[in-house]
Amino acid sequence: MIEQILTRKNMLQAMQQVQKNHGSAGVDHMPVTKLSELMSIDKEELTAKVRSGKYLPQPILGVEISKGEGKTRLLGIPTVTDRLLQQAVLQVINAWFEFEFSDSSFGFRPNRNVQQAVLKAQGYINGGFQYIIDIDLKTFFDEVDHCYLLQLLYRKIKCRETLRLMRKWLRSSSKINGKLVKRRKGVPQGSPLSPLLSNIMLHELDRKLERQSLRFVRYADDFSIYVKTKAIARKVGNNIYKFLRDKLKLAINRERADC
Repeated sequence: MIEQILTRKNMLQAMQQVQKNHGSAGVDHMPVTKLSELMSIDKEELTAKVRSGKYLPQPILGVEISKGEGKTRLLGIPTVTDRLLQQAVLQVINAWFEFEFSDSSFGFRPNRNVQQAVLKAQGYINGGFQYIIDIDLKTFFDEVDHCYLLQLLYRKIKCRETLRLMRKWLRSSSKINGKLVKRRKGVPQGSPLSPLLSNIMLHELDRKLERQSLRFVRYADDFSIYVKTKAIARKVGNNIYKFLRDKLKLAINRERADC
């Protein structure tokens, strides 16, 4: 797999996508406009380091943005080189997971959007499923368990070099206000891989809901479940809360959970 990731065609496509996305520079201050120069001068050295396992990601630049109501969200900005490699990995592995994802999952997926999610929710409500279990995951991207996520990745990805690279990205330190902070959990928002990794993690929730024949809509880490009675809503809500806490090791924002 690593050879497929590092092919000239895939790397050039990744470079073009990163340039198209623009984005800020990371801790090394290198702008996306320098990617063409990197690919023409240092490509062979870069790919050799990745193949041998000697490539070391640089720290992620932590930037706080406002969420409103006095709250902030921490975004993680990888260096342009790391964004290039992450995009190259994404282009190869995305299809391996995409075909398995639930029809009720709409966030960060090809040809899917929030309008489709709203229409599906309206269909459930119009069909008589008017008791809604609306669950908000507390700081989901900061709480993802690395060990569990890597287990899920290993189900599909058997390439040691690719898994090693992804583990390094997950464990990369963050540089926040000039200080390096170690990370042992979480998927930094702002990297090319984070949307796919979040969907891989929460696909386990989708699978549980589908096994129970429940109607639901999920958009990234926001999801709602639709049932016909208040008693069922309470029972399902408690069951899902325990699954998230005990299996996925994720916390629910109890202040915003509603059923």
